Amino acid sequence: MIRGRALLWVAAVGVVACGDPAGSGAEDAAAEAAGRGPYDALQSETNLMVEMRDGVRLATDIYRPSREYEPVGERFPVLLHRTPYDKTSRGLVDQARWFATHGYVVVLQDTRGLYASEGTFSKYHEFDAPDGYDTIEWITGLDYAQPSVGMWGTSYGAHTQADAAKLNPPGLGTLVLTMGGLSDAWTHKVRNHGALELGQQLGWAHLQLAAVADDPEIRLRLQEEPPSDWFPDTPFRKGENPLSVAPNFEDYYLTMQNHGDYDDYYRGIGRNWAEYYEQTSDIPMLHVGGWYDSYAPGTIQSFVELSRLKSAPMMLLMGPWTHGGNSRSTAGDIEFGAEAAVEDFSREFHLRWFDRQLRGQRDNDLFEDDARLAGRAPGAVTIFVMGGGDGRTDENGRLFHGGEWRTADSWPLEGTEMTPFHLRAGGGLTREPPGAGEGSTAYTYDPEHPVPTIGGAFSGALKRGGYDQRERTFRSLQGGSGNGFFASEVDGRRTADRPDVLVFETDPLPEDVEVIGPVTVTLWASSSAPDTDFTAKLVDVYPPNEDYPEGFDLNITDGVLRARYRESRERQTLMTPGEAYEFEIRLFPTANLFAAGHRLRLEISSSNYPRFDVNPNTGEPLGRHTRVVPAENTIHHAADRPSAIHLPIQVPEDRE
Repeated sequence: MIRGRALLWVAAVGVVACGDPAGSGAEDAAAEAAGRGPYDALQSETNLMVEMRDGVRLATDIYRPSREYEPVGERFPVLLHRTPYDKTSRGLVDQARWFATHGYVVVLQDTRGLYASEGTFSKYHEFDAPDGYDTIEWITGLDYAQPSVGMWGTSYGAHTQADAAKLNPPGLGTLVLTMGGLSDAWTHKVRNHGALELGQQLGWAHLQLAAVADDPEIRLRLQEEPPSDWFPDTPFRKGENPLSVAPNFEDYYLTMQNHGDYDDYYRGIGRNWAEYYEQTSDIPMLHVGGWYDSYAPGTIQSFVELSRLKSAPMMLLMGPWTHGGNSRSTAGDIEFGAEAAVEDFSREFHLRWFDRQLRGQRDNDLFEDDARLAGRAPGAVTIFVMGGGDGRTDENGRLFHGGEWRTADSWPLEGTEMTPFHLRAGGGLTREPPGAGEGSTAYTYDPEHPVPTIGGAFSGALKRGGYDQRERTFRSLQGGSGNGFFASEVDGRRTADRPDVLVFETDPLPEDVEVIGPVTVTLWASSSAPDTDFTAKLVDVYPPNEDYPEGFDLNITDGVLRARYRESRERQTLMTPGEAYEFEIRLFPTANLFAAGHRLRLEISSSNYPRFDVNPNTGEPLGRHTRVVPAENTIHHAADRPSAIHLPIQVPEDRE
């Protein structure tokens, strides 16, 4: 609804009109003041079945600029949103109508096999690319549409944009990819360097099936049971799991669960963009991500590689956000300050981009309504550098971490020095390398008692749980009963206090240290098992204060590597028990100021559950293990095996 007006259903002509007809100049001015454009929005088509090249028809709704409940008789640029989350959802429809009042034809479409569209759904399948191409080709043939199409969407809605662009359809003019459009599903989203992203993929299947299942009894049951009921029963077996009620869901999930090698499956067009960058449309793109978003590395990789390959402008916007949290200044228990939120993101922010790219308004500043960035040369990269806050509790009970926006011309930023911080005997973390006699540190990883997921860059079901560092308890971030944390043992301990987590940390920092860029860990390790996982977590350790007498451990970024993929993602190589190997763990990129007096901490372990599936340590085929055994894992940190975390330190200008 626009400005609180009632919808008018005009059944005789088969349209739905939104808002009032154009009236006096005063009414137009009031509409503009409320953010509306000069037009009314009219839904001219509902469930129009658009035929794809294989004969499957996709349900499509169209919203057009109108006056007096009639479409305006001119051609307008088009905005397209393809979604697996129901094209009739209230927020999406409101957004479409708002864009239409600003002079855009807006097309919303249910993706294949979901809601009102025909076909069979499978996640990240090969049809989204040709379906996107065919839809754009159909749009450009409409007599009221300019042959200039922009796409927008978050998460899977960004994925459908990337898929369409991979086939370079004529008429596609620009993309706004928000927290989606994965670069390749092996390094994030399906696998994460070999480990299965269990919480993301199984949690998503549960929530989506609860919304789309044909049987109402199944939908009701799924809506009443949490995803945590499913995690302990993994790995699933064909026909013996809750997804068996929907064979298409079961089939795609079991393929993800059991398929580990990077081969034609992961190179497929629906699960990979990196393999298709060269053939992708050469059009302006805005890549939007969050440091605590599960797509963060893919967002940055796509920006970097497409900037190198294409002539059209590419922009990167990275905030301190969780998945879909662009308009918020918070992430979990952390407050970054009001300046962290882009409050107009879903409407005015998008409109400025589309007006610039589709209407040629080159003087249009993307940040013109944002006092923090207006008038600054934005460059290609705009990032939020977290940190610098006082660490006290705000009025909402969150720790104030603070931060500021920064612009640059490239990623990584100029003036970045990759600096190793070495793991030391006794738990130190120093720039100085270790001595010859510093040996190793061991711990026992038991798959029956994995380290629980506490914070991190994830999406979906896992966002519903949290850990209160003042109360030392797990609880729900979104209300409800229970401990609020999926499938994890609750004993009040921080991860750093567990015997299966090794902690290496610096002395209190004598000065601020800015870490901005990619983060990797070189780990020399051995195991009693033929296969195991190694995890790494970078933590900003606050000193104690009145609000947090024991300090505060702020997860900045983390990563995982399944040992059998240490040499190549294309083939598995099991370990010889007791033999030391060199591993490289790639953590998600980040931007954080570690303030003077804080400590840099690196936590090393072998599980992060249920974000990732547990490694059974047996070396059996992925997804088909029949038993689990504890593993004695040893981290080496002597001069001949120097384990280290490599941090992208931003060098102050006076030191350059």
